[in-house]
Amino acid sequence: MEETNTQEDSLKTTPSPLEENSLKNTPSPLGEGRGEAGEAPEPDLRDRIIEAIKTVYDPEIPVNIYELGLIYEVNIGEHGKIDVLMTLTSPGCPAAGMLPGDVEEKVRSVKGTGDVKVEVTFEPPWDQSMMTDEAKLELGFM
Repeated sequence: MEETNTQEDSLKTTPSPLEENSLKNTPSPLGEGRGEAGEAPEPDLRDRIIEAIKTVYDPEIPVNIYELGLIYEVNIGEHGKIDVLMTLTSPGCPAAGMLPGDVEEKVRSVKGTGDVKVEVTFEPPWDQSMMTDEAKLELGFM
């Protein structure tokens, strides 16, 4: 029987083929971030960061940006340095000016984080297949 991984599960398990092929830089989207010395990040901190990101919504879509698949990477480095790689639903997204700042603010509010950097990329471009099943159901795509 084949197991279905959610985005949150992919933080703890082997990346999906989409994750392995989409971004060739390590770690791949939603993959395990590593500190500069190669140590595994504190799982509790990663979970708290993801929960904070899940409170950010695109004002035009009633699903949080994590479930939409807009967060590609969350990397935790030394001294709580956090790097987030995200995308938008399109380059012309009206929320482009506010979503990265909202993500930075929410991540910065998590106890144990240090410097926070949010970068926006359009490679790979976002599409509906990146949404979780829950998001697809909420938006009527299932």
